Amino acid sequence: MPNERLRATLLERGVTPNALASAVDVDPKSVERWIGGRMPYRRHRYAVATFLSVDEAYLWPEALPRQQVASASESEILTVYPHRWAVPRDAWGHLFATAEHEIGVLVYSGLFLAEDAGVLRTFAEKARAGVHVRILLGDPDSPHVANRGADEGIDDAMAAKIRNVMVLYERAVGGVSGIDIRLHDTVLYNSMYCADDQLLVNTHVYGFAASHAPVLHLKRIPGGEMVNTYLESFEKVWAQAKPLTWG
Repeated sequence: MPNERLRATLLERGVTPNALASAVDVDPKSVERWIGGRMPYRRHRYAVATFLSVDEAYLWPEALPRQQVASASESEILTVYPHRWAVPRDAWGHLFATAEHEIGVLVYSGLFLAEDAGVLRTFAEKARAGVHVRILLGDPDSPHVANRGADEGIDDAMAAKIRNVMVLYERAVGGVSGIDIRLHDTVLYNSMYCADDQLLVNTHVYGFAASHAPVLHLKRIPGGEMVNTYLESFEKVWAQAKPLTWG
């Protein structure tokens, strides 16, 4: 079976098979075989993962024993909060302040975040410093948003909150280069707040507002799979979302 993760990572990084082969000192045909599904030697897996700045377990999850993967994934959990409102207020700002490459937000409205002037200022500052800030909001016309509003007992207020958030973002960061906002039409199983290899994941619970649902603070470590799973999900939603146009 072809290694689609390796193929996709090479495309994302703009690295050709020949360039990878040169970087890890192998024949280009070896790289083609790896893309085709062959498992590299351990030293080559480590060299490729280091060169591409990804975890070995992401490119070759079957290479690590199941017990080791489970142990590493458990170690990715830094803190569990019983409710979103129990997360210290400064934890949100600190999370985004640590980002050096990527900030990602996946929500339906995330009104509490859009109302935080400090967080919005951090988004703008980080974007100007070269960090790519990507924000995914629910499409207010989506039936999934309507269903979520009904589940929480607020009905049309959910779509209204999203429209309010769109106005807040336009006023605060609408003209900042490096901040991209898209609208998604997906069932939102979790809200995600990402900064490079750290995440705050707000799980969703039927019948409860997101503020009352648990939050996991995760940090990616080599061999773990939890963070990679959430980040892959973010990318899938981003890929099918539509850019938000102001006005």
